[in-house]
Amino acid sequence: QVQLVESGGGLVQAGGSLRLACAASGRTFSTYAMGWFRQAPGKEREFVAAIGRIGGNTYYADSVKGRFTISRDNAKNTVYLQMNSLKPEDTAVYYCAAGLRRWQDAVADVSYDYWGQGTQVTVSS
Repeated sequence: QVQLVESGGGLVQAGGSLRLACAASGRTFSTYAMGWFRQAPGKEREFVAAIGRIGGNTYYADSVKGRFTISRDNAKNTVYLQMNSLKPEDTAVYYCAAGLRRWQDAVADVSYDYWGQGTQVTVSS
């Protein structure tokens, strides 16, 4: 069992930056590929980024490629999402997820076993 707690959300102006963190409990963190998803009001939850177990593989949604960076520190049981050049359309609740079983399924939320409670990111224009 893995428990995930996100932090770092907030209100930022367009063009600004935020860094989200997701702290995981348990000693098996390094065995899990991790992902970030987001859900805006009235919209489906969508994939943002994923990272492999040791951080060598990363994958991004086209909408955030070049602006967001996912990373992990297995010694701290934490995965990060650095978000730069934020846009109003990035406004959403951001969730981290763990337990991806197949890398090729990274964009599908049903592929993950564990979820955090989410952190709100609001980008003002």
